Amino acid sequence: MKKTSTLLPMLALVVSSSFVQAAQDVKLEDNSSILGKWSLYAESPALHKEKKPVKISWDFKKDGTIKTSAEDTRARTRKMTITLKYSVVDGVIKKQSTPGREKYETCRVIDKSDKSMILKCKYLFFFLKR
Repeated sequence: MKKTSTLLPMLALVVSSSFVQAAQDVKLEDNSSILGKWSLYAESPALHKEKKPVKISWDFKKDGTIKTSAEDTRARTRKMTITLKYSVVDGVIKKQSTPGREKYETCRVIDKSDKSMILKCKYLFFFLKR
């Protein structure tokens, strides 16, 4: 009986926090609010964990592609540019996970303003600014 009385409040807390998280997501109607160049400045496996700084640009195009450019000072190429496909479906971004493959990952918009956006993709949170 003691276990039940302890587990029920914990279960209620978990359920309520997942409803709060779902209520905070930004549902996109189309790609018009994300079009243009964004600077991906950090990524993290969780919102409350330390953010790893990165230097990548994402340019969302009207034609359903994202042009990503990254600088790597340790690599021979220094700068790498990749074009990925994307679409906005049911309020979320469906982004091609690997160039040349038709495998997509879903990215929810957790928070968005005119100057910043936080995306929650399969394994990482991405922190972007204009």
